[in-house]
This record gives sequence, structure tokens and C-alpha cells, in this order.
Amino acid sequence: MSIALVILAAGKGTRMQSDLPKVLHKIGGAPMLHHAMQAGIGLEPERIVVVAGHGADAVCAAAQDFDADCAIALQTEQKGTAHAVAQAEGALADFDGDVLVLYGDTPFISRDTLEAMAVARKDHDIVVLGFEAADPGRYGRLVMQGDTLDRIVEFKDATDKERAITLCNSGVLIADRATLFGLIARVGNDNAAGEYYLPDVVALARADGLKATAVACDEAETLGVNSRAELAAAEAAFQARARATLIEDGVTMQAPETVFLSLDTAIGRDTEIEPNVVFGPGVTVESGARIRAFSHLEGAHVSRGAVVGPYARLRPGAELAEDVHVGNFVEVKNSYLAEGAKANHLTYLGDADIGAATNIGAGTITCNYDGVFKHRTTIGARAFIGSNTMLVAPVTLGDETLTASGSVITKDVPDGALALARARQETKPGHARKLFDLLKLKKKKLMEAKK
Repeated sequence: MSIALVILAAGKGTRMQSDLPKVLHKIGGAPMLHHAMQAGIGLEPERIVVVAGHGADAVCAAAQDFDADCAIALQTEQKGTAHAVAQAEGALADFDGDVLVLYGDTPFISRDTLEAMAVARKDHDIVVLGFEAADPGRYGRLVMQGDTLDRIVEFKDATDKERAITLCNSGVLIADRATLFGLIARVGNDNAAGEYYLPDVVALARADGLKATAVACDEAETLGVNSRAELAAAEAAFQARARATLIEDGVTMQAPETVFLSLDTAIGRDTEIEPNVVFGPGVTVESGARIRAFSHLEGAHVSRGAVVGPYARLRPGAELAEDVHVGNFVEVKNSYLAEGAKANHLTYLGDADIGAATNIGAGTITCNYDGVFKHRTTIGARAFIGSNTMLVAPVTLGDETLTASGSVITKDVPDGALALARARQETKPGHARKLFDLLKLKKKKLMEAKK
């Protein structure tokens, strides 16, 4: 059966105290909305519809950044969850399959849980996701009769016996498109808030003789984020889970609690990560690499056997081939370093191509920006770039070239050539002592004048 995702992302999130729509607040470097979309992607959905409301333009942009083909439905008035899902009906008018309803502010539901719901749907008309709550509080309760979900009762409407139930409603459900929207059309708003509640579809389904059931997941998967404090707790939970997964996959971390990962971070086995490393979005590290302490990586690819850091920064577009070394206080942006290239100290490489086995001396800078345009620097294989070389792009240095320390290179250098571009040194015997004597005398006179 084909599946469509409907992801509710219209809420303002007043408790977040933010101008940013709630679902765009980030966990693991990615909007919460992306977490929900990624969980659903595991089911290989035929359609994705994101229901936006507050900050719709920003939510739309974020959703389509994750999946350019997803559709957007607008909920211009906040009238409850059933009303929100109803806004997606038009986008699914020609769809024949199941609809899975997810929430953009519930980022941790796993693919395994959603697959279990899809399996249960084969034998039931509607399947709801529940969880055993340690503290049920004011959650809606799932009233079961054996394997049958009889109804969902809200806390305020529950009897004492029903309030004793610990199986609670997450809000996530799956049903056939025609069945779901047919039930939603009959949901009323005769309640204190005057809203249309999605859980009401279960009672309507049962009244129609339809089969309903619930699938249970770990409570941690249903964690919702409604405040800054909950966002911080969600970030901590994400990081703990992501670190544990990497360790299980064969990555060594000396102090895992100090390493911070993003939703899309990919790290191969036998990689070593030292303390206090931050992986921003878009980082891939191949097996057997070493990321040393206090490094920051974002939008970068690190190949097998490469060493990064300590105190290195890889910015978007940094591409390190096998056995490359990027050392302390080196920054790489939009540059390719070929196999065995080294930049070990105090260097900026921006918009550059560095050949195999080339050594970049300390203090070297690619001067890539003229105030309007970016320009590229190209260095061949087995070159030796002397310390404190300024490479004024656009400029090309061939294979096995050498630059003298302190040079400002503004012209291309052919293969095998030595480039020197600095003023001739002059040495004046005794002038240092004379200069210091003059300066000391001047200082003495200034001090006397102040008395």
C-alpha cells in the first residue's frame, strides 16, 4: 500500500518566546521539521504534505529544502489538529493509499515504530501510536479492549478508572486516505476550546464498525518540544543517542559527552574523535580518520586516514583526500586538498585546489576575495609553499614549485620553478643600538615633561 505523510507544522509555539516558527528551531543542527520528515522518509512515501500556518513561507522553504517535491497546505486559522489534517485533503485528492499523520515538533519517532504502525494497518482500518507514560498527567488515554482500540478519552473527560490507564495517545495515526478524511469531515467542535480534535476520529470509526488498534513505542520517542527548556532537553537526548550510535558502529570517542553531532553527520568505523569537537551540518568522515580536539567541521568531507586538528576549522566545501593533514589553527573553505597534502599550522585555504603531497607552510594565506569576487588558487603536486606566503588569487603554481618564505605571489609559477617576491634585506651594523638609544631618550623626555 502506498503511503503519504501529512506533517503538522502550523503552530506558532508561543511558549518558545521566539519569532521563529516552533518547528524550525534546531536539534542536531537541523530544524525539528527535518527530524520528523526523516523518520517518515524511511517508509518511502509517495507523497509528503506539510501543513504550515505561522511563518508559512519559512516553513515551506525549510520543508522543500529537505524534499523539493513535498507539497504545502496552509492552515490559516488554528482550529485544532483534525482541522489541520483536513487542510491536506486537496493535496491528496488523487492519492490512493494510506495517510500517516506526524507532528513537526515531535522529532524522535523512529523508523522502526512507523514501520510497526504500517504493518498493523494491514489488519486494521486505523492505527494510533501510543506510549506507556511514567507520569500520564493530562495526556489522552487509549482505552483498549484486548487488541482493539475502543476510544481515546481526554484527561478532563476521563473517569477515575480511565485516568488510571498509563497507555497514552501520541497523536500519530495512520489510516486509508478516504477513511481518514471521511471521518475528519464528521468531527465536531463541541468542546471548551471550540476546536476539531484528531483523536475523535477513533470513536467515529468504532461507531462505524471499523477496526482500530494501537501500537506502543518508548515514551522517549514521543517527546514533544514546546519551550526552550524542552528544546535543550531534546538536544541533549539527540546528542546522547547519536553518540551512542556512533560508538556502536565502531567510532572511538575519548570523551563522547564533549562531542556534538548533527542530524546528517556520517562517520566511518575506526575513526577517532578527540574531545571538544563540533560537527555542523553536512559532514562526512570516512573510516580511519582522526579528528583532533577542539576542531569544528561543517559541510566538509574527510577521507580515510586524514588528520584534522587540533583547533582546525573545516568550512563548507572543504574536501580532504586520503592521508591529508590539516593542523592547528588552519581554516579550509571551498577547497580540495589532494592525497597526502599537508597544511599543519596557522593557514587559511579558501577557494583553492592543492595537489598531492604538497606542503603548505605556516602562515600561508590564499587571498581569494577582492572585495567583490572570489578567485581560485591552484597549486600542483609536490609543491613546497614557504611559511608566510600570500597567494593572491587568481594564481596557479605548477608541480614541484617552491615559494620563498614571506613572498607575495601575484603571478603564475611554472612547474619546478622557485618564486621569490619580497624586498631585499638590508643590514645596517650598529643601527639597532642607536635607534633604541634615541627611543629611550625620547621616552625619558616625555616622562619628565609630565612631572
